[in-house]
Amino acid sequence: MATWVIASLTWRELVRRKLVVALLALTAIVIGVSGWGFSRVPSLHLAGHPLTQGEIHTAAAQLLLLVMFMFSFVLALTCAFLAAPAIAGELESGVAQGLLARPLRRRELVLGRWLGLSLTITVYTLLSTTLEFALVRWTTGYWPPQVIAAEAALLVEGLVLLTFTLALSTRISAITAGVIAVIAFGAMWLGGVAGAFGQVFHNAAITNVGVITHLLLPTDGLWHAAVYAMEPTSFAAAAIRGLNSSFESASGPTTWYLVWVALWMVVVLGLALVSFESREA
Repeated sequence: MATWVIASLTWRELVRRKLVVALLALTAIVIGVSGWGFSRVPSLHLAGHPLTQGEIHTAAAQLLLLVMFMFSFVLALTCAFLAAPAIAGELESGVAQGLLARPLRRRELVLGRWLGLSLTITVYTLLSTTLEFALVRWTTGYWPPQVIAAEAALLVEGLVLLTFTLALSTRISAITAGVIAVIAFGAMWLGGVAGAFGQVFHNAAITNVGVITHLLLPTDGLWHAAVYAMEPTSFAAAAIRGLNSSFESASGPTTWYLVWVALWMVVVLGLALVSFESREA
């Protein structure tokens, strides 16, 4: 019960600070601007001729992947800077001492914060992606092949970084935890790019860099899962021929990789609990 109370308080605090409202409002503006751009696609011409329906869908798919790539970075920053002060900020301000003086276990505080923040990220991700996909369908007629899978991959990507940042927050300051999380997210993306280059040039050592980064912090692997769910079949075929990139994926995630991501989150959240239990408040 105490865990759910903390989760509810976390949600209410974010709403009271107008963070959720501001985030949704800014996202709505971005979606509106992108919608205007998508609405211009059907009127484009190629070599003096109007685009065919297939060409419109291809252009819309490319633009959608670009927009969702930006959304992935926004989501990562949001998760990092929401989770960074979740524990460390309360320790620094002295709020945690007051909470822990009551009949509240440390693990209940950590789990409550994680649940409250996860709820915020879930609402934000599902609303934003659904609106964007619906707008693309309305303006261009294009609809990603696997919408639910794409939304799930983006959501779990955010939750992975949220969990990682929260674990850091139990041991180091809020600013440091946020900076480390953002840098780690960028490093994993660069590792994925390096792995793609390794595949193109058949270099096993460089390819293994991408494999390791996908396992170490599985944000980039989940992004590629989202790409595979959003891209047309022709994009996947191009990736199979060796053109794999941040905007093309040759295949979806394997079952063992999804199991690894679930296990990773459980282990890191468990480490966060143990870390906070052993720390002096």
